[in-house]
Amino acid sequence: MLKNKLIQHCALLLTLFTGVSNIAHTQGLPPLTHNLTTVNPAFLAPELRFKDLDDDVIDIKNLKGKVIVVNFWATWCPPCRREMGSLERLYQATKEQNVEVLAVNIGEDIDTVFSFLGTIDPSPNFKILFDTNGDSMKKWGVKGLPTTYIVTPDGTIAYRAVGGREFDHPDLQKTIIKLLK
Repeated sequence: MLKNKLIQHCALLLTLFTGVSNIAHTQGLPPLTHNLTTVNPAFLAPELRFKDLDDDVIDIKNLKGKVIVVNFWATWCPPCRREMGSLERLYQATKEQNVEVLAVNIGEDIDTVFSFLGTIDPSPNFKILFDTNGDSMKKWGVKGLPTTYIVTPDGTIAYRAVGGREFDHPDLQKTIIKLLK
């Protein structure tokens, strides 16, 4: 919790001092899409158990009963960078409705990720997990970054998105919320 507050304060300072904002990074670029691909047949989500920014172990098995948005990303990936703010807006809009967002960083250290998070507006409050070896990519069938899976409350994967998305788009949010019924 303390690290999350520190991240928020550092993010604000970095934005003020450097003038960096997501708007500046996306000017002139086409909008991200907001569609999801249905996974048919749906299958059980593979194991996912990693440490987060606070050094706590997060295990997807402990989140059963929630809709889980699992996003695989890296700081060097331009579409990953672009969609990060929309993941936070999705999280803020749905966290009270039993939706969890997990962003699994692939192959980077905490210092690199921490520095990057300071440039995101709004600063992420969802769980950032660290897969330093990239082991989860094979288990989850990730072929490129970003790749996102939407896991139903019973633990099956219902949707997949390969490439950047606007996760705060109303249509995408409705699709995710419908999985709770």
